[in-house]
Amino acid sequence: MRLISAVLPLLLLAGCSSFRADPEHVKQVPADRLLAFQEMREGAGQIVVNRDLGMMGGGCYVAIEVDRQVAARIGVGEVATFQVPAGTRVVGITLDKQDDTLCSMGRLLRELAVPVTAGETYAFRIVSENQGGFDIRPDMPKP
Repeated sequence: MRLISAVLPLLLLAGCSSFRADPEHVKQVPADRLLAFQEMREGAGQIVVNRDLGMMGGGCYVAIEVDRQVAARIGVGEVATFQVPAGTRVVGITLDKQDDTLCSMGRLLRELAVPVTAGETYAFRIVSENQGGFDIRPDMPKP
């Protein structure tokens, strides 16, 4: 009984962290939630953002921003692709301000400076962890 009492809380906490979805389970963000940076541009680079699967914030969208402009509202297990001008871009995540539920309350702002080169693709991943909450990180896809 002591062992169960000691292990159960750890298992419950571990269940809150997100994990990478298998490629066959990742869905494109629907067009109505892709809000900017969708047009092909001469001399542009491409930014791809995947959101992990997981329970934390699972019923909520997260807003993806490029240069502090909302570019998409992404759900769990979804991917969005953006065409961005070359140069240093600020890629970040924040709360979805279009949501009027508890999901839009609180604070969330994580940003990365990304030096974009024309013709290159940059991959990022939105993770959720029980200790640090949501974060956006460079993605190193499985080989």
